[in-house]
Amino acid sequence: MSIRLPELDENYHSSHGALQEAKHVFIEHGLRAIAEKNTIRIFEMGFGTGLNALLSAQEAIHLKKHIHYIGIEAFPVPLDMALSMNYEKFVTVDVEAVFSALHLTEWGSAQHISPFFTLEKIHQKIEDHSPKLTSVDLVYFDAFGPRAQADMWNVNVLEKMADLLVPGGLFVTYCAKGQLKRDLKSLGFTVESLPGPPGKREMTRAWKDK
Repeated sequence: MSIRLPELDENYHSSHGALQEAKHVFIEHGLRAIAEKNTIRIFEMGFGTGLNALLSAQEAIHLKKHIHYIGIEAFPVPLDMALSMNYEKFVTVDVEAVFSALHLTEWGSAQHISPFFTLEKIHQKIEDHSPKLTSVDLVYFDAFGPRAQADMWNVNVLEKMADLLVPGGLFVTYCAKGQLKRDLKSLGFTVESLPGPPGKREMTRAWKDK
């Protein structure tokens, strides 16, 4: 099953492939790369169906580390559609109830979802958002691809991600476009090209210079 967004000619996928991609890009090469921190602050560009937040909540329990998770979304997925994705069947029992909580919590305030996970959802376009400088350790950049949403990948948006991150902070995305890497380097990142998830040759990880 997937949710179709005809205005962007894109889908929110609920396939096993989407799960594997999220785990590979955002958990394995993102969250686990900074797992030594006692508290981890994550900003997700594109909250979408909540899959990345759900997997992060599960990892927080595994690591026994508290995660403060901020997700920004201009066009929230309707609640009934989000819950129909049934992502909870892919996670451990201790976070099955988290998925519905991710979508039932109100927008605009920080809410404790579990002992190890606090969620703050922002209903706003990134162009209108003024980030709190050096306030997060990790950015999950999971906007729709440059073909569908080129404006989400321009250097002005990427500069906001750089402003959000602490020195030494981490930016991860499934995208491996050359322009993205050049823009990140121009903003003071050290860029890595890593093996992508199944079906994709590469992904991008970038460390903000200290």
